[in-house]
Amino acid sequence: MELDGCGDRVESSKAKYKARSAVNPHGRVLLTGSALRSDCAGNLMRLSWGEALAMGNELEVEAINGSRHVILTPTLAAQCGYSMESDPWGNIRIYTSLMACYVDNKEDTTFDVGLRLKLYSQTSLDVVSHDVRQTCSYSRWASREILCDRNYMEVSRYVATPHAKGVAKAQSKDDDDDDSKMNAIPDTQSTDPGIWKVTFDAPEPVSMVLKEAEQAGYSVMSTSKRLVMRSPYNTAETRQENVAGIPMEVIKVILYHKTPHGLSLVNMDAACPTGGVLFTEDVISWHIPRRVTPLIDGSFRIAEMHMGINGQRLDRSQMAKRGYTLATTDFHIVLEMPVGSPDGYYKSHAPDYQYHITYTLEPMLEVLWRKENAHDDTRYKVLFPITTPLMPRPPHIKDDTTIQDRLFRVQVGTFLHDVELRNITFSTGVLAVEECNAKGFTVQEHNFPNGSKTFSLQVPFESDVVLKHNPDPLVTIYTLSLIFGFMVLPEETPFAHPVELQASLEDVVLPTISGTCDQNQFYISVEYGNQGSNFQTMVGPRQLTPEVSKEYNFQENGTNFSLIVPYNAPDTVFEFMTTHSVRARLDILLFCPKNNWLLADFYLSCHFPLTTTRCYPNGTMTALAVKVESVPNLIPSWLTLRDKSCKPTFSDDRSAYFSFSVNSCGTTRTFFDHYMMYENEIGLYHNNEGPFYHDKGVARTSPIDPDYRQTISCIYVINETKAVSFSYQPRLGEPSAEIGSGRLMVEMRLSEDLSYKLFYQAEDYPVVRYLRQPLYFEVALMESTDPQLELVLENCWATLHEERTSLPSWDLIVDNCENREDKAVTIFHSVEGDVSVSLQSHIKRFSIKTFTFTKDKEVLKDEIYVHCDAVICDKNSQTDGVCKGCVRPAGGGSSRQPEMKGVKREQRSMESPNQRRISSGPILLLNTED
Repeated sequence: MELDGCGDRVESSKAKYKARSAVNPHGRVLLTGSALRSDCAGNLMRLSWGEALAMGNELEVEAINGSRHVILTPTLAAQCGYSMESDPWGNIRIYTSLMACYVDNKEDTTFDVGLRLKLYSQTSLDVVSHDVRQTCSYSRWASREILCDRNYMEVSRYVATPHAKGVAKAQSKDDDDDDSKMNAIPDTQSTDPGIWKVTFDAPEPVSMVLKEAEQAGYSVMSTSKRLVMRSPYNTAETRQENVAGIPMEVIKVILYHKTPHGLSLVNMDAACPTGGVLFTEDVISWHIPRRVTPLIDGSFRIAEMHMGINGQRLDRSQMAKRGYTLATTDFHIVLEMPVGSPDGYYKSHAPDYQYHITYTLEPMLEVLWRKENAHDDTRYKVLFPITTPLMPRPPHIKDDTTIQDRLFRVQVGTFLHDVELRNITFSTGVLAVEECNAKGFTVQEHNFPNGSKTFSLQVPFESDVVLKHNPDPLVTIYTLSLIFGFMVLPEETPFAHPVELQASLEDVVLPTISGTCDQNQFYISVEYGNQGSNFQTMVGPRQLTPEVSKEYNFQENGTNFSLIVPYNAPDTVFEFMTTHSVRARLDILLFCPKNNWLLADFYLSCHFPLTTTRCYPNGTMTALAVKVESVPNLIPSWLTLRDKSCKPTFSDDRSAYFSFSVNSCGTTRTFFDHYMMYENEIGLYHNNEGPFYHDKGVARTSPIDPDYRQTISCIYVINETKAVSFSYQPRLGEPSAEIGSGRLMVEMRLSEDLSYKLFYQAEDYPVVRYLRQPLYFEVALMESTDPQLELVLENCWATLHEERTSLPSWDLIVDNCENREDKAVTIFHSVEGDVSVSLQSHIKRFSIKTFTFTKDKEVLKDEIYVHCDAVICDKNSQTDGVCKGCVRPAGGGSSRQPEMKGVKREQRSMESPNQRRISSGPILLLNTED
């Protein structure tokens, strides 16, 4: 027998009741499999058995009638006054009316009820049998008692003439009377009282003798003092009526009762509610007509009114504790019960795979109506299980992700006790809970005292189920997409809930590039960072393809890769050249091809040994011109010497090689005292003889702007040949050094004589001089053409050692002035303009007489070094100080006390951006001149 939640009774075709699991609903105490409990509840006997139907068990109930055991099928149970209900977890309650068919009734006051319960297990062939016997006493019978149970309506009435034997007796369906006598009018003088027939008003009268009524599913019987009529719901003779707005099922019956005094007609009408329930989110309101007009009229009033739960009355204090109220209006009796009361239970459902819950409660109403000025009263008792409509409960998601721990933490809930988490769907597939934990994801169930639960999951950011996305190069967005798969027990109804978690973290470690050089190659190393090798590499203008990787000796170990690139590889660039080297640069770029993000940019510039000019004793010169970055459009094969017919001996896209005699190709020759110099020029000449002009001499636009020039020289000294520095002319319009970045250079040279025409070269040192022989020094500002600049000598001094701050030392020039205390007089020489002097203000000249450092009249060393601090001044500036030139104090004396020989000099003025420090090479002193 199965019962729905709102009073509708649905009859099962079997007498065995099944359930598949047992869970504690809403924290109630349940009976164990052997904990049978029976008690008496007014005109009912109740039997409870906790978890009897757990784990798929089946139950068979038999009524014990003396030595007979009668199996109570659902049809027979409704006919005879037995009902049974079970919750989803296998807890059962069986109600037996004290007027039931197989109850031993003693004078309508003492009732012996016997039941046998047989439990069949799916896991065992054994049958567990329990016999339950309960004696109930009940004497507070009203004139009329109406009982509305789940599966039947029962009415009993007091009769004035009791049965002679004083025991319950019904016209047996096993009597031998044949059908021809069923409708005959009995002999009213007969001494054998009993029930003759029943007439139903449905709506046309339908009469049945007792046997016919029993065959139609009704039970009609008499006891020592009462007549009993019982009807299942939804029979052919019952009908639906609306009473005070409440739907009710009604049966109207006239029972013909034969007594020794004659035939009496007894009204056995019954009416039971099938609706009248209103719901809010928090309260259940059950409405019953204040006067059930099919049963009573306006002459009846309410004498008693009680509320109960599960067939048991509650007193006022119990009702107040639970929040129940019982009240009347003009038309209704109203019971209000809070949703969630501990007397009921919650149940989970999953229609359309969405989580819902219901709440079920079984209230009881007992009303005693009494007719005014009469002893006629009616007791009305209704057992009415109520289940709320489905209430959606979408799970709440609590995101407890902790970014610092790089861990997704999520809690989903709350759910009722009957929900289990079975699996979780990730981006990579479905994992059972056990598989999640085995994979390192922590899945936990959290149970709370009120019977609810939540589930939690922890997943590391680094897991393969987490999707990663970079909205910019330094930020990672971690996304965890989940579908929690749940199951409602015991029905095993599935439902799911999707969850998406995101965390943004600035945790990207970009790849880094480092590099070194030796004399021939670049060595590049790239560390991947924490994003792996998911990037593209550009080596110069080319992408690092497998072919390029092989060309540059690509090596990789999972965390970094390395390249070895020759300095003259096609992907390097030449920045500029010096006499003996070339500065080459390698550019490495790492980028994300998906978003075209620049991840790392690195360039490495190094000087590599490279001899560009060679001079041979036979008069042959060779020169190498290279394509530098400042002239990117240069085609080396177009370069020529001054004689444009002298083209490269060899050229490629990066260089041109020339080999020629010093007596050809426009080479010039210059004679000096001890050497002669040959000079030529490599260039790109745009004239009407060149490839960039029309035959008629009209200039074309050159693809190379401006000209390219590189001067090459060879110096021949007696039988020795030396190569000297060269330079290539910068592009026209390119900023000159004076207004560009960089430092102005100052050079100190030692002249051979007062003419300042010839100077000692680096290879001439140490220069040999005799004591007291003059030394002629020139200090010049190099490579500057700015006439507004002036070079000023702030201080000059001599030392015994090369270190300019070493001791002993001796002042030669102090604060722009000659040291007047020095016997080896320092003399300034004027600078006359000539071919070698373009700007006189850029040059200072002075001479000293040679001397030695002595101690105790002993010469310490026959060698001295001369050092100067030079300052570059703005001639237009009015700034005081060193730029004002030599200013002597009054009296014409020195501006400072002379320093003692061998005593450490005072700290000189702090170096300024315009100050330059210069020193001569060693000067070797001889005592006498040969």
